[in-house]
Amino acid sequence: MKKSLKIWAASALSLTLMAGSALADITIGVTIPTTGPGAALGIPLKNSIELWPTEIAGEKLKVIILDDAGDPSAATTNARRFANDDKVDVLMGSALTPAAIGAAGVAAEVGVPHFAISPVPPQVAKGKWSFVLPQYSTVLAKRMFARMQKDGVKRVSFIGFADSYGQQWVDELTKTGKDFGLEVVADERYARADTSVSGQVLKALAAKPDAVFIGASGTGAALPQIGVRERGFTGPVYVVSGAVTFEFLRIAGKAVENTIFSSGPVMVAEDQADDSPTKAEGLAYLKAYEGKFGPNTRTQFGSHVWDAMVILQKAVPVALKTAKPGTQEFRDALRDAIESSGPYNATHGVFQFTPEDHYGLDERGAVLLTAKDGKFMMLKD
Repeated sequence: MKKSLKIWAASALSLTLMAGSALADITIGVTIPTTGPGAALGIPLKNSIELWPTEIAGEKLKVIILDDAGDPSAATTNARRFANDDKVDVLMGSALTPAAIGAAGVAAEVGVPHFAISPVPPQVAKGKWSFVLPQYSTVLAKRMFARMQKDGVKRVSFIGFADSYGQQWVDELTKTGKDFGLEVVADERYARADTSVSGQVLKALAAKPDAVFIGASGTGAALPQIGVRERGFTGPVYVVSGAVTFEFLRIAGKAVENTIFSSGPVMVAEDQADDSPTKAEGLAYLKAYEGKFGPNTRTQFGSHVWDAMVILQKAVPVALKTAKPGTQEFRDALRDAIESSGPYNATHGVFQFTPEDHYGLDERGAVLLTAKDGKFMMLKD
């Protein structure tokens, strides 16, 4: 991707100005949380969209961005607006799992290719129209659980979000974790907007775990991280990929030292082997993003929409052989092309979508990180 895209729309006023878009423009609607508790995820996504090219295969891109504040109802409303008013060719969003599920429902209803920017449950990913950009939780979980087993962990206390995102991770612990000798001895939840998790931390530690597993994303994951250390827990803490941000490290401070994270490889692209299929695209993204927004501004959330563009740049030319943008024929052809035009070497791994698999990433999309002196470092197996 060489040319940067100007974001033409981020408000209702801008949408009105775009109403006369030419039929041949490829219109992409993006619903993400640029405010609210999910803003730490949504803002890097919005920033990364600015790095998109201005066209694909000679067709101009029109991009509409709306804030959903992480609210599933708002994300669903935005998705309907994109589909019904703007006749988008591609729908993206959202960055929080409940909101992504809402957008996926609209995509399935109207028949438009949809990229989920947050992990979604298997029943959503099995739909015809939604493709999932983050790693399937089981891919990340197996890598993390193997490390936990190696570290001698057996008894695990879970602290995570009280929504579908947290449930997805506790399900991984209770089901996949059994294969690695893990037992969940406490399951404590909290709302994304909560400002204290003292009660949850006390109950989690009262179960006398070998380790604490945090199933939360963004800066909200810092609450239990800080809490367990303040209460004197000295055992290992494992945190899911949704918390891998420098803002998390800043907020958690010394409490995050030596914590282990699951992650996509983009966060440590420089540390990958030269023959890694994800290194070149990862370095290209980091150069573009940190070149514009400054050192240590990388997040793996932003790179999901870079990966979406990697996919579209291969799939759109195939779809254009069948129909022009702005038509249902093009949307149908694009959906089929996304499914059949891989593999896509991207920042988070190698996507290979099939009719049976709309996650697309395998174990190459999972690495382990640790926190040292305010930085993320790749953890060797």
